[in-house]
Order: sequence, then structure tokens, then C-alpha cells
Amino acid sequence: MATEGKRPRLMAPPGACDTHMHIYEDRFKLAPTATFTPPHSPTSAYLAMRKRIGVERTVVVQPSGYGADNGCTLEAMAAMGAGARGIAVVEPGVADAELERLTKAGMRGIRYFMLPGGLLPWESLETMASRVGNFGWHVQLQLDGRLLPEKEPLLRKLKGTLVIDHNGKFLEPVPVDHPSFKCLLRLLENGRTWVKLSAPYETSKKGPPLYPDVGVLAKALVKAAPERCVWATNWPHPSIPRDQCPDDADLLDLLLDWAPDDATRNKILVDNPAKLYGF
Repeated sequence: MATEGKRPRLMAPPGACDTHMHIYEDRFKLAPTATFTPPHSPTSAYLAMRKRIGVERTVVVQPSGYGADNGCTLEAMAAMGAGARGIAVVEPGVADAELERLTKAGMRGIRYFMLPGGLLPWESLETMASRVGNFGWHVQLQLDGRLLPEKEPLLRKLKGTLVIDHNGKFLEPVPVDHPSFKCLLRLLENGRTWVKLSAPYETSKKGPPLYPDVGVLAKALVKAAPERCVWATNWPHPSIPRDQCPDDADLLDLLLDWAPDDATRNKILVDNPAKLYGF
């Protein structure tokens, strides 16, 4: 649970990046596809947390609750300035001029959220990956990782960069020798797939402080592809009750367990996101 003023044991290096979080402002209308009412979580509250844990850069991810209206996300990115990038949701019929506008505003990827509340269907993925790739964007994908073997042929056909959320987000944590996790490791071998070390609390059955059933997967991902792992808070943790939210300082400290040394942690926190998001 969050503790006001708590600081992480891990001192974040200069340029450290939180690569996945959301802003929710009550004055922005939720989309008809929204599956829950998120907590009011303004940019000012996020920036106070970010300062507390010592992180300097942020990737603002369009929440599923706002559909393809990226207004709240763009406003947050503008408020954060040069240290912010974004991930957008756009309809398949979006004009190139709009993609150009979003790119200039700092968007660097399209979000495919393949869980309840998501907007874009699998059938549009290959076409949209090609379209947004022309603007230097990647595909950010969240799905139940147990579906990866089924979707592997499609994901291998994508020509651009693919970023998979939340340690693969296996809704039932799997062992490292499970076919779906081995599929994720195979995807990482292609040099174009990245993974976010984030949100273990969403899927862990063993819980804090180390979420060991998810942590073992995170450690395997870091060992397999330390140059294509990035870290994130998933602030404000909208999927769980407010009184059960983890402290973001503790989430940063998980890297002390997941990544073996300062050099690897600096890659995950600074070098890798700088390359992926163009800081």
C-alpha cells in the first residue's frame, strides 16, 4: 500500500523512465466501451509520485477507458514537457494527417489492449502496425500471455517493433518452462520484441513484497534480453482497490531482485527506453 513520502532503496539513475502509466481526469468523458470508472488521477499527483521515487521521464499510455479520444493523454504529455512520450489508441480509419499530428505531440506507439474494454480488434493489427510504422511507431500489446502461442504466427509477421506489457501478463502465472512463456522468449529472440517489467500485482497469486511467481518470469526475461526490457509503475494502478495499491517506491525496488547489477538496471531504466521512445 502507498506510503506518503516513502522513497525507494534503489536510487534511480539520471534519465530513468517510467514506461507505462495512465492519467485520468474527471472532466474527460469515458468511452462507451469503458468497463469501470477510474479514480481521478491528475498529472500533478503523478508528478509528485515521480519526484518521490526519483524518476525523470514518463511514457503516458492511453487508457482503455477513453477509447480513441487521446485528449487527456496528450494534455498530460504536454504538461510533462520534453521528458514525456505517449502511446495512443487510434481507429483503423485514422488519417495520416492525424498520425502526423500525434507523432509531433510525442506519440510513439499504438496500443492494442486485448482484454475487456479494448477498442481495436486482432483483425486490424497487421494493417495498423504497418501504417503507424511509417511514422516510427511501435505496437504496444497487452493480452493474456497464455494466448501467445495462438497469436505467435501473427506477431511474427509484424515488420516493426512489438512491445509486450506486464511481463507478458499471464493471467494465471505460469512456470518458466510453460509453452506460453517459452513463446514469449522465442519472440524476444527476433530482436524486434520488447517487454515491460511491470504490474506484477495484477497477476501474482503469491503477492508482495516480491511477487515471486511473477518475479521468476521477470528474472528470466532480463536474463534473456536485458537490452530489450523496460520498467514501469502502471500508476495509478486502476484495476485494483485503492487500499490495495502497491507503493511505487516498492515497485522500483523490485529491480533489485529482478536485475542482477547496476549496469543491467541502468539499461532497463535509462538506455533501453531512450532507444525505444526516442528521448
